[in-house]
Amino acid sequence: MKRKNLYFLIIACVILITVYSGIRILKTPIGDSELSNKLNALIEDGLKEELFPGAVLLVVKDGEIRHRKAYGYAQKHSFGRIALENPELMSTEHLFDVASMTKVFATTFAVMLLVDRGEIKLDDFAYDYIPLLNDGEKSKITIRHLLSHRAGLAPWKPVYCHASNKDQSLDYIASIPLKYPVGTERHYSDLSFMILGYIIEGVTGKTLDSYLKENLYAPLGLSNTTFCPLSLHYKKIAATSHGNPFEQKMVTDDNFGYRCDEGPDDFNKWRDYTLKGEVNDGNAFYAHGGVAGHAGLFSTSDDLKILADLLMKKGLLNGKVYMRPETVKTFLKKDEFDNGLGWSLNLKSIKAEGAPEGTFGHTGFTGCNVAVIPAKETVIILLTNRQNEGMGESGYYPDLNALRRNVCRTVLKED
Repeated sequence: MKRKNLYFLIIACVILITVYSGIRILKTPIGDSELSNKLNALIEDGLKEELFPGAVLLVVKDGEIRHRKAYGYAQKHSFGRIALENPELMSTEHLFDVASMTKVFATTFAVMLLVDRGEIKLDDFAYDYIPLLNDGEKSKITIRHLLSHRAGLAPWKPVYCHASNKDQSLDYIASIPLKYPVGTERHYSDLSFMILGYIIEGVTGKTLDSYLKENLYAPLGLSNTTFCPLSLHYKKIAATSHGNPFEQKMVTDDNFGYRCDEGPDDFNKWRDYTLKGEVNDGNAFYAHGGVAGHAGLFSTSDDLKILADLLMKKGLLNGKVYMRPETVKTFLKKDEFDNGLGWSLNLKSIKAEGAPEGTFGHTGFTGCNVAVIPAKETVIILLTNRQNEGMGESGYYPDLNALRRNVCRTVLKED
C-alpha cells in the first residue's frame, strides 16, 4: 500500500511541476534571436520618441512563437498628462482596449458563428431583423453590406448626443439619412457594426458579450478577452486616454476636420479622468454601456493569437471544429475593394505592404493592430497604449503607421 501511495505521490508531483513550468514558460518573454533584437530596437525607438508609454509585441512565424515581450509602462501619465511617480510596468498579461479591432475579434466572429450555424444568411436584409431599417434606400441594406462597409451609412456620428442606451441608439441610427449609395461604394463605418451588434443580440436573445463568451471565448479557453473588464475585477489593464479630448474636438471644433451637426452644448458628460478599463470610444461607453459592435473589447496578445490561429486553421483548433472551412473562406475572400467581410485584406490599409496574397488584419484607434499572414503561418500582434501619451499640438495622437510597417517588414525579411 505504501509503495502504491508513493507512486501516486510521484505522479502528482510530476503533474504539478509540468503545470507550474507551463505557467512560467507562458509568462516568460520570448525573444533572444536576431529577429527579436531588431524588433526590440523598433519598439524601444518608439518609446524614446514617445509614440506610446508601453507596448506588447507578439510574433508567430511558421506556426511558432518567435517573439513575445512587454515594453515600458501600462500607465505613465494621469489626467492632465501628469507624470506618475511610480508608473505601472507593462506585462504580457495586461489587457488592452483594442478599439475597432472589436469589429473583427468580436462582431465578425459572432456573425461567422451565426452564418455557419444557419441562423442568418449574409444576403438577408437588415430589416428582416431590424424593422426600423425597412425605409427607402435602407431597405436594400444586407448583412453583407454592413460587414463590408458598403451599407451607405455615415462613418461616424456622436450617437451619445442623442442616446444613452442601446434602444435609443438604434432609434437614432435608423433615423439618420444614408450618406452614400447602398452596395456600390466602400466607406468605413462604426454605425454599420453597431447595427450588426443589434442584429446579433436580436437573433441570439443574448447580449453581444454573453453570446461571444458562451460560444467562442470560453470554449477556446480565452480568460482575458472581455467587455467591461472592471465589472469582472481585472487588475492588469493598460490605461488609454485622459477623458475623451479627441472626440470632444470632433464635436465642438468644426475646424478639426470632423464636421457634424452637433455643437458644444449638445453633450456635457465628458469624462475628466484617465481611462483604465473603461472603453475609450465615446459611442461604446456613453451610448452602449461599454458593449457595442464597433468597440469595447479588451484582450491580451495571447488571446488574440488564439483567435487568429482559429482563422489560419480554417475554423479547426485543437481537434475541435468551431466553424466550417468554407465559412472562414467566405469571410476572408477579397472583394473589389481589397477587403473581406469585417477583415481588411488591403495591405496598405493594415500596413503590411509586401506580404503575400491572403494576408488580412485590422487596426484600432487606441494604438493596436494585427496582421495575419496564412501563407507563412505568421501572426503579428502589436498592442500599445499610445493615447496615454496624450494628444500632440495638432490635436492628434501619435502616428504608429511607420512603426507598424517596419515591424511587418522586419518579420517578413526574416525568412
